[in-house]
Amino acid sequence: MKHSNQTPKDTLKSVGVHGTGVSGNLQTGGLPHKTATLPPPSQTPQSTRVGLISLGCAKNLVDGELMLGALLNDGIQIVSDPALADVVIVNTCSFIDSAQEESVDAILESAEARRQTNPGQALVVAGCLPQRFREELVKLLPEVDAFAGIDQVPRMAGIIREALARRKEIAQSERPAQATGRKRKVMERISHLQKDTPFTPIVKPAAPLFEVNQRPTFIPDFAMPRLRLTPSHLAYVKIAEGCNHPCSFCIIPQIRGSHRSRPQADIVAEARQLIEQGVKELNLISQDSTYYGMDLRASASRAISSPEKFSATTKALPGGAATLSSLIEELNALPGNFWIRLLYTHPAHWTDDLIRAIERSPKVARYIDMPLQHIHPAMLERMRRETSREYIIDLIARIRAGIPGIALRTTFIVGFPGETDEAFESLLDFMRETRFERAGVFAYSREEGTRAGKMESQVPDRVKKQRQKRAMIEQRKIARAVAAASLGRTMRVLIERPAGSRDLENAGISSWEHGLIRQSEKAQAVLETSCLIARGEADAPDIDGRVYVKGKAPIGHFAEVKIIGHTDYDLLAEVKTTTSIGTRQV
Repeated sequence: MKHSNQTPKDTLKSVGVHGTGVSGNLQTGGLPHKTATLPPPSQTPQSTRVGLISLGCAKNLVDGELMLGALLNDGIQIVSDPALADVVIVNTCSFIDSAQEESVDAILESAEARRQTNPGQALVVAGCLPQRFREELVKLLPEVDAFAGIDQVPRMAGIIREALARRKEIAQSERPAQATGRKRKVMERISHLQKDTPFTPIVKPAAPLFEVNQRPTFIPDFAMPRLRLTPSHLAYVKIAEGCNHPCSFCIIPQIRGSHRSRPQADIVAEARQLIEQGVKELNLISQDSTYYGMDLRASASRAISSPEKFSATTKALPGGAATLSSLIEELNALPGNFWIRLLYTHPAHWTDDLIRAIERSPKVARYIDMPLQHIHPAMLERMRRETSREYIIDLIARIRAGIPGIALRTTFIVGFPGETDEAFESLLDFMRETRFERAGVFAYSREEGTRAGKMESQVPDRVKKQRQKRAMIEQRKIARAVAAASLGRTMRVLIERPAGSRDLENAGISSWEHGLIRQSEKAQAVLETSCLIARGEADAPDIDGRVYVKGKAPIGHFAEVKIIGHTDYDLLAEVKTTTSIGTRQV
């Protein structure tokens, strides 16, 4: 996926987890470096104009970037205002109920805006929602002109042209359905889609274009064009797609298919180009990053998810085989001043070799994202996590001993079917004892089509919310202590952007997210004047805390700062020097 480093005047609209499309960096597939400047719509009236609403995780964001790259490569224009678009693409998420609701909101709101202002505008729904529910959405959402699955990412140009042709045919002959009042009906239907309950379509559908493969096989490669939407100093690099894990609460394998890795040389080629263009942070993403490369071996078997089978398989690999260890070591050897950040690692697939590879790779950020989901033996078994309490405790000890200065981030699910008070209390005790530097706690979301969705002993929503609140109170205490331990230290940070007035207002208040300012009047003064927003090694973009920095430093570059205060989750600092060497905290 080859990128250009030009920021266009008109970038796309991107909402959701990765909120604003702040840059448009075009990667021109397989060609020498070219810079693409997107002209205002008025300069190219003959060009089809497309707007994108991208929802969900970083993996979904990369898919959206690839869609836009394919469109630009085909001469189609990208616009930031959906009202100016001939076609709107909603790139959906379907992981849990709240994600489905957000996706339905975006679809119906786009259809209603079209009805009021632009009846000839085509609406395309892509990504995980049509991949999960497939043909049923045709009946539920007749407003949509085309549905596209994950395998259709590279051929989005053809899909939007067919959708636009369909919309032109029906614009004059059919009154579009109004979105108002229909969200509740759509969500009720979605909740029954994977049950054997017949239902009558909400309105008679009008045969949209439908391209969704039941079992996706798509995986990006370096030759594909990509319009990068992240700030110019950071990028997400998708190293694999799909998942082989049997977790009872998760629908991802059914949506995204089996695990499939990109060739290591392909990933390294993309990383090299990004670094040459000034990217300072490579975020390696997939559904399970620690499984990377295992499907590339000869006669690969999927049945190696348990720690014992995985460890035995990795030890039997021939020399030169692609693994996460070999990948990060080759990336670390690339010239340049940058971080490599590992996201979405599974505890069952950690090895001593991976720990050693991180320790001897100074460009790998001392940060591990490793969702554990629970610690109680009965919950781990019911979740089908393939790890035991004893294994997890030992693994954390080995990681912390083997990688000095590491910050561990995890997530937990509370309110899982069958979670007793005793099981929940054991989780709280584990959090207090282990003291994760970063952690998130989620209330279990019951998903149709999963094993857990059919389990008995479902926990009431009221109890789920109470447990989530209690667990986050415990983590807040830990986070406050972790932040306090940083006082007086010099830290290397990546400067993100100037802080806006809303940033400063939110950071300075007493709230669940930030808490009270701690320490001195000098620290309080950081948020009363213009300052910069930065992140340290222990802070992944859009996930973890921030460092509010007083002083001047170039955006998109590293700087050394001194920590002078903190909130419950964020740090307050002042600039010491900008830096172009080294990767460790001083």
